[in-house]
Amino acid sequence: MVDRYLEDGIIEGRLDDEAYEQNFADAHPPLDQHEAAVAADRCYFCYDAPCVTACPTAIDIPKFIRQISTGNLDGSARTIFEQNILGGMCARVCPTETLCEQACVRETAEGKPVQIGLLQRHATDHAMQRGAQYFARAAETGKSVAVVGAGPAGLACAHRLAMKGHKVVVHDSNPKAGGLNEYGIATYKSVDQFAQHEVDYVTAIGGISIVNDSRLGAGLTIDGLLADHDAVFLGIGLGGVNALGVDGDADDAGTNAVDFIAGLRQADSFATVPVGRRVMVIGGGMTAIDVATQARLLGAQEVTIAYRRGQENMNASSAEQDQSSSKGVAIRHWMQPSAVTKTASGSLAVKMEFTAMSGGKLAGTGKFQTFEVDQLFTAIGQTLASGDEIGSIVVEKGRIQVNDELQTSNPSVWAGGDCVAAGEDLTVTAVAQGRDAAESIHAALTA
Repeated sequence: MVDRYLEDGIIEGRLDDEAYEQNFADAHPPLDQHEAAVAADRCYFCYDAPCVTACPTAIDIPKFIRQISTGNLDGSARTIFEQNILGGMCARVCPTETLCEQACVRETAEGKPVQIGLLQRHATDHAMQRGAQYFARAAETGKSVAVVGAGPAGLACAHRLAMKGHKVVVHDSNPKAGGLNEYGIATYKSVDQFAQHEVDYVTAIGGISIVNDSRLGAGLTIDGLLADHDAVFLGIGLGGVNALGVDGDADDAGTNAVDFIAGLRQADSFATVPVGRRVMVIGGGMTAIDVATQARLLGAQEVTIAYRRGQENMNASSAEQDQSSSKGVAIRHWMQPSAVTKTASGSLAVKMEFTAMSGGKLAGTGKFQTFEVDQLFTAIGQTLASGDEIGSIVVEKGRIQVNDELQTSNPSVWAGGDCVAAGEDLTVTAVAQGRDAAESIHAALTA
């Protein structure tokens, strides 16, 4: 075991290579052929299946599972991809326990749903490993669309537009395409460069070009894009981070959890990622769970998530909370940060105030507890990045306003994914909105 100090409390390479490999292995290994057949056999193939209604992309789940049960994996993959071209990633990262599997009749009757997510992965992995393409481009329309953001919404929009025969140019601010699929999810949820394989699979339809390191406000404008294209789709996500808003002299004390996860996913070696011995995470969503769990897997001795409300109010699913707890993460509820200061030893003193509901509103109780930590992560929500220049497009409460057609206040610009008010911060919702926006754009361009 290596234990190299970088600064007070922050260490690098505290585990050996074997431990890192085990800790960051695929969280949900794929089913083999026999396991998939057994899992598919549990499906009732319900008429008007509740699992379909619960899926934001409305995949015909009974149909694709029946196709698996009959050995028709290509047909199953096509059924999935018709509604969700990023079905492979969604099978890995979707909170199926609160969506399709929660709605499963088997869950209601027995407390054990059909393994819909793993079955979806079984079919989509089969197709992607073979490079099977089920959709062809329509005849060229002569129209072109600029897509800003190569995340789930942007990629889904680009694929559907290309399938309709439009030319698509995707601009992305990062060196790699994929958005949060590449930079923002826990490493153990998507291994072996799957996000990049999926980008290649989606763009293989043709008619899509990707321009990396290209962002709004840095030589790219809405007006400029509309001068060169017939329409624009914004799938820019939420690059800004809400401020912690506490007292204290440690202005740079909190580390943005999203940035940390991105750095971890791009690291050549887990051993080079610095982590504190004692870590605290402020927040209650999936990002908080992901960064806390990964801090433990990197070798942190104590990791605590602090959330201002109760367990039932956390945006992270109960299954994700349980998984994090099983890795040794302590989740503390009903407390919020009050002050952060640096100690004489270089650690951080995080003063937390206990909270309670008072008159229907969250309020501080005036009782405090101070935690001494080496590393503090903030995961308290995001907003549009200040550098994303979107002109006069209406924004409210940090998100772009769209109508039922996902059209912004500019009739030539559509938007979807986390950046819009209707977004749910889920990959599958972003895919659905990108797909639906493409249909709306196509209807407008061919009217």
